[in-house]
Amino acid sequence: MSTTWHVLGAGSLGTLWAARLARAGLPVRLVLRNEERLQAYRAVGGLTLVEQGQAQCYPVPGETAHSPEPIKRLLLACKAYDAVAAVSSVAHRLSADSELILLQNGLGSQDAVAQCAPLARCISASSTEGAFRDGDWRVVFAGHGFTWLGDPAHPVAPFWLDDLAIAGIPHEWSADILTRLWRKLALNCAINPLTVLHHCNNGGLQAHRCEVATLCAELTDLLERCGQPSAAEDLQPEVERVIQATAVNYSSMYQDVSHRRRTEISYLLGHACKAARRHELAVPHLEQVRQRLIAHLENLGLPSD
Repeated sequence: MSTTWHVLGAGSLGTLWAARLARAGLPVRLVLRNEERLQAYRAVGGLTLVEQGQAQCYPVPGETAHSPEPIKRLLLACKAYDAVAAVSSVAHRLSADSELILLQNGLGSQDAVAQCAPLARCISASSTEGAFRDGDWRVVFAGHGFTWLGDPAHPVAPFWLDDLAIAGIPHEWSADILTRLWRKLALNCAINPLTVLHHCNNGGLQAHRCEVATLCAELTDLLERCGQPSAAEDLQPEVERVIQATAVNYSSMYQDVSHRRRTEISYLLGHACKAARRHELAVPHLEQVRQRLIAHLENLGLPSD
């Protein structure tokens, strides 16, 4: 019998994975933070996946983080700033046999989770899939993408990748997942903060090409200094390609700010600027954008960490 997938984090990607795994007939359980959320979830009867305008409800069982049953496979799909608290809430259910799949944006949270759950195997994931929630327990599959997974400490691919194939989740095991994570961090740093500061969709950054190019130059230097030359290669052309390909989309950081939610600034720009200081590399424009973004968030009454 297949190992149960426990999904902690009922955001867009977490519910997207849970619904597709359930649709494929694989055992899935949604882990919710408290009894109140569990009752609200049970009242609607499951997760609804909207794909190409068609809605389908999947009765994925729910439970709270405090349940005593062991967790062998955990998809951690919460925000980066919630990752440690989320794993801590189920720490009593983890063991040396447990595997954690980390779907967080940016860098920094992965190491913090690994320290919090030292016995478990931590597998990092980087996804380009697009999804958004249009209601509680409902997710709209907005853009087909790809997910790379890898474990820098243990490069052998796990057998359960077959589950992802069965569920129709496009994926690849990456022997060098850190390169993927650094590359995505650089893309996010070059695009997301500027969409917030210029109050525009991704395509709106075509009017700010010089600013984008300057950030790309500093990010390229940073990636090379951090020992990630592959992640640095042709960064600016790819940033420009992403801006054009996703012109009508709004970045995740823009969406967080517009919904008055906390952003992941500390795990994107914050991590980049901290790495630059550690390597004694001057990144004045990245630092200036970080300070402008912090001021903007504070003016809105939002957390800036």
